[in-house]
Amino acid sequence: MEPRRVKLQRVAAYARVSSGKEAMLHSLSEQISYYSDRIQSHPGWEYAGVYADADYTGTKDSRPEFQRLLADCRAGKIDRVLTKSRSRFARNTVDSLVTIRKLKEKGVEVYFEKENIYTFDGKGELLLTIMSSLAQEESRSISE
Repeated sequence: MEPRRVKLQRVAAYARVSSGKEAMLHSLSEQISYYSDRIQSHPGWEYAGVYADADYTGTKDSRPEFQRLLADCRAGKIDRVLTKSRSRFARNTVDSLVTIRKLKEKGVEVYFEKENIYTFDGKGELLLTIMSSLAQEESRSISE
């Protein structure tokens, strides 16, 4: 009898910096290296890539790598997305929650490292709603 193969979870990461300044680009490069190493060294995970946008704000959906990540999730190429924090993923509360719900429908979990939130966890959406609302208000007040 042939040994049973364990299906690896296809894991990708999303990184973003809102400025094209040298220090920010260095930070983006560090995030890409960190996630590449983390995913590839984790047993049970298959590397599905690191998607990274430079010089894009989290309040806009026009981020090309973010859109490519979502398309790959919809196409069934990714099972889990890692990201540094909720603010790297999106700053708009409604957009963030709608995106997360659509990903959940496709069987894709998002993990926000800084906040230690898994979207498949029952408390995850509630925590994200509260945190996203606070971040959106902070972003609005900074822009004023």
